[in-house]
Amino acid sequence: MNKSLATNLIAILVLLAGYALPDDVVKTIGLFAVSGAITNWLAIYMLFEKVPGLYGSGVIPLHFDEFRHGIRDLMMHQFFTEENINRFVSSGADNKIDLKPVIQSMDLSPTFDGLIKTIEASSFGSMLAMIGGSQGLGVLREPFINQMKQSLETIADSEQVQHAIKSGIANPQGQESLRQRIADIIEQRLDELTPSMVKEIIQNMIRKHLGWLVVWGGVFGGLIGYISTLTG
Repeated sequence: MNKSLATNLIAILVLLAGYALPDDVVKTIGLFAVSGAITNWLAIYMLFEKVPGLYGSGVIPLHFDEFRHGIRDLMMHQFFTEENINRFVSSGADNKIDLKPVIQSMDLSPTFDGLIKTIEASSFGSMLAMIGGSQGLGVLREPFINQMKQSLETIADSEQVQHAIKSGIANPQGQESLRQRIADIIEQRLDELTPSMVKEIIQNMIRKHLGWLVVWGGVFGGLIGYISTLTG
């Protein structure tokens, strides 16, 4: 059972226990816990899914074009730079060109920051407060970067990209157009991405981390409910 579902069920059980006893303290704790957990769960759900009548929901699928362009710019500006291409050329064309060391050395933090800025600038930005603002998404930085590097390694290791690099190495007169050929291949591969694929890529890498936001939403909601009974 995932953390979000378990937290919501526990909060609901506490609320029902408050009505069954009856006990106003338990009831209030359960009510606030349900409110905190469900609010955080809804905010996370609305990042990925369009909810009819809720303006700003489904922000990641709606902005998938920015995600695709961000990957392309990252590949061409940090990965397939003139310096790196010259290094590939000097390594020869006989063997498979291993690009993993270059990818692992890349700084993908700006890419993650760009994703956060896209969310903040969207109509969903005001709802980030439900899950702790942009700081609340900080736990996603490391899993996002790791997943992005894996995706980039897959693209770089593809037959098309390898063939383009080796063709440029084998034909020195064509080395000037090598970078553009690689850019065209990457563009073609990224054009195959659909909004649902982008949503799935991001959702899979951060689902287990965002689940803790629901857990703490229920915990702190219950604590606030308990404090309110003491001060009320």
